[in-house]
Amino acid sequence: MRYRLPVMLPLLVLAGWALLSVLAQHLPLQPDHIQLESILATPGEGALLGYDDLGRSIGDRMIVGARTSFLVSVWVVGLSLLAGTLLGTATAYHGGWWDRIAVLFVDVFLAFPGILLAIALAGLLGPGIGNVVIALTIVGWVGYARLSRAQVLSLKHREHVQAAEALGTSKWRIIRKHLLPLMLAPLIVEATFGIAAVVIAEAGLSFLGLGVQPPDASWGAMIRDGTRYMLVAPHMVVVPGVAIFAVVLSVNLLGDRLRDKLDIRMMSEEKSRL
Repeated sequence: MRYRLPVMLPLLVLAGWALLSVLAQHLPLQPDHIQLESILATPGEGALLGYDDLGRSIGDRMIVGARTSFLVSVWVVGLSLLAGTLLGTATAYHGGWWDRIAVLFVDVFLAFPGILLAIALAGLLGPGIGNVVIALTIVGWVGYARLSRAQVLSLKHREHVQAAEALGTSKWRIIRKHLLPLMLAPLIVEATFGIAAVVIAEAGLSFLGLGVQPPDASWGAMIRDGTRYMLVAPHMVVVPGVAIFAVVLSVNLLGDRLRDKLDIRMMSEEKSRL
C-alpha cells in the first residue's frame, strides 16, 4: 500500500502564510517601532517572538516578511509560468527554426547556475523587491519553457490534434483548446515546486542585501541581521529560519501529493488493484 503524505498540516501552514500576507496591511502592526528598553529581548509576555537588535517586534516583522515572500512568490511564479509556457508551446508547435532558436536560447540560460544568475541580475538592476521579481522571473521561466515544449512535442501528433488541423482550425485555437488543457497538470505541479524555490531565492537575495531594503522586513534580511547576535539572541535567526523551513516543506509536501493525484499512470494502477 502506497504511503500517503499528510496534507492537513501543510495546508494549514500555507493557509496561514497566505492569510497573514493578505491581512498584513490591515493589522495594527508596528514593524519599525523602536523600543530601546527591549533590545534583544527574548520571547515572552511582552512580545511572543521577542525583539531584535533595534528593539523592534520580531512578530510584527515576521508578518510583514510573510507578505513580502508571498507577493514575490506569486508574481515570479505567475510571470515565469506565463512567459515560459507561451514560448515553449508556440515554438514547439510551430517547429523548424523557431524551435531550434528557442532550444538554443534555453540552453544558454541553463549554462549558468540559476541562483548565481539571479544574484548577478539583481546586482545589475539594483536592490529592491521589484528588481528581485524581475531577476527571478528571468531565471525562472526556463523550466516552464522546457516542460511545456516537451508536452507539446508529445501531444501535437495525437489524433484529436491532427483532426483539428485537418478541419482547418487555427493554430491558436488548437493550442488553446486541445493542447493547454492537457498540459495543465504537469505545469501546476511545476509551479507548486517553483513557489518553494522562489521563497528560498528571495530570502537568499535579501540575506545578501540585494532584495528588500531596510527598514522593510524580509525573512532573509532578518536572518542576516540576527547572525551577529547568535550567541546572545538566537531567536533572531531561529524564528525566520523556522518560518522559511515550514513554508518550503509544506509546499514540497503538497507538491508531492498533487503530483501523485495528477499522475494518470499511478491512478490507473490503483484502480487495477481495486
